[in-house]
Amino acid sequence: MKLDQRCRNIELLLTDVDGVLTDGALIFDNQGIESKQFHVRDGLGIKLWQRAGYRFGILTARTSHIVRLRASELGIAIIRQGFEDKARAIDDILTDQQLQADQVCYVGDDLPDLPVFRRVGLGVAVSDAVAEVRSAAQLVTELPGGKGAIRELIERLLKSKNRWSDLIRKYMEH
Repeated sequence: MKLDQRCRNIELLLTDVDGVLTDGALIFDNQGIESKQFHVRDGLGIKLWQRAGYRFGILTARTSHIVRLRASELGIAIIRQGFEDKARAIDDILTDQQLQADQVCYVGDDLPDLPVFRRVGLGVAVSDAVAEVRSAAQLVTELPGGKGAIRELIERLLKSKNRWSDLIRKYMEH
C-alpha cells in the first residue's frame, strides 16, 4: 500500500513518550523527582488531530505521573504505561477501540517499538530514532523526538485527509 493511502486510513495515532513526545532525556532532581520536557507545538497538533475527530493515545514501557498530567491536559483518553510488551498492548488497544491494524499509526524511536511497527498500518520513526527503527518505519520524520516531530506527522496525516486547511482557518483569519 502506498504511503498516502496508509496516511488516509489512520484513525488512531499512538506514540511512545521518551524519545518521541520528549527528547529522550530522563531528568531527576536531588529528591528523585522526574521531569520531562514536551514541545508545545506537538500539543497543539494533538489537539487539532482530536478536533478533526481522530483518536490519539500513548503507549510506553515506562510509567510516569508526568505523562498522566500531560495526557490529561491534552484530553488524551488512551494511555497505556508500563507495557514492556508493546505488541500485546497494541492488540488490546485494537480490540478496545474496535479498530483494524491498518487504521493505526504508531510513532517510536527505539528497539522496543519494532514489534508494534509490524502490527499497525503505519509505523513512523522520529528522525533521531535508532537505525533499526528508522529502517523498519514506513515514514521517518524530519524533526527529532521532542522537537515537533508529532506536529510534523499530524500535519502530514491531516493534509492527506484534506482536513488541514479547515482546521487552521480560524488561525489564518484576521
